[in-house]
Amino acid sequence: MNMNAVPTRDMTRTEWLMERTKGIGGSDAGVILGLNKYRTAFELWLEKTGQVIPQEIDSEAIYWGNQMEDVVAKEFEKRADKKVRRSNFMYSHPKYPFIRANVDRLVVGESAVLECKTASAYLAKEWEGDEIPATYLAQVQHYLGVTGKKKGYIAVLIGGNRFVWKEIERDDELINMIFEAEKDFWENHVLTGVPPAMDGSSAAEQYLKEKYERAEKDKEIVLPSEFKDYLEQYEKIKEDEKLLKKAKTEIENKIKAELKDAEKGLVDSFLVTWKNQTRTTVDSKALKEKFPDIYKQVLKETHFRKFAVKEIEA
Repeated sequence: MNMNAVPTRDMTRTEWLMERTKGIGGSDAGVILGLNKYRTAFELWLEKTGQVIPQEIDSEAIYWGNQMEDVVAKEFEKRADKKVRRSNFMYSHPKYPFIRANVDRLVVGESAVLECKTASAYLAKEWEGDEIPATYLAQVQHYLGVTGKKKGYIAVLIGGNRFVWKEIERDDELINMIFEAEKDFWENHVLTGVPPAMDGSSAAEQYLKEKYERAEKDKEIVLPSEFKDYLEQYEKIKEDEKLLKKAKTEIENKIKAELKDAEKGLVDSFLVTWKNQTRTTVDSKALKEKFPDIYKQVLKETHFRKFAVKEIEA
């Protein structure tokens, strides 16, 4: 397969991240497919359209993941009895140049790629047996689709003391599905500037807050009929929230009653703390009464839109 390739050897981390915004990479595949637990398609859209700075730079987990990549790659060579090398290129799909691949390593003497990962000990169950987290499986298949390689390997250091590596066969049906979803995301959302479906992320909330900062007084619209279902779900969720909050508070009260004046409590792998804390705040009522002029000087007016739902009686 002929591929366009951009050399990355001399790129800074920031330059590399900015180059990534010009297309869809393997780590974006799981996000677009809704498989990533930590990022949403809407957050990715903000990044790809230049509305937010690309993630990663300040992430401790990603920093150490990058630092440990070489360690994982070398251990894979020992365990699998194979040789790997860096590619130092950002590959592009020949038909869809916006679909790109930054592979960790190429396997020498094989038509294969290697993806190196680190994982918390808390995520060990996701790697048991033949299991591979779905978002990583999509990432490797994405790489195989772009590079034309026949096979992928994934190696992971779990909790800093357990090493696992697995083989992934090329799945053309899955690759086509991934590419179709990525093509739709890029052409119908990134290039057009039209956001994907709204989700519950804080990024979506902030986007709407900034885009529609002020309401036009007394303006009223008729919502589409399907929004009645949304509102009924909304009311149900609010009721469930009340029940969950009550159940949570009940458990907290039982634990506090058992702790009494103890600061800490232990049971199995759980540590519970109920510590003394002190918070200093301004008594605004007293300030207003004793120093009314100063109170007026420090007042700050904020503008926001309050969202509320009320069922109108027939």
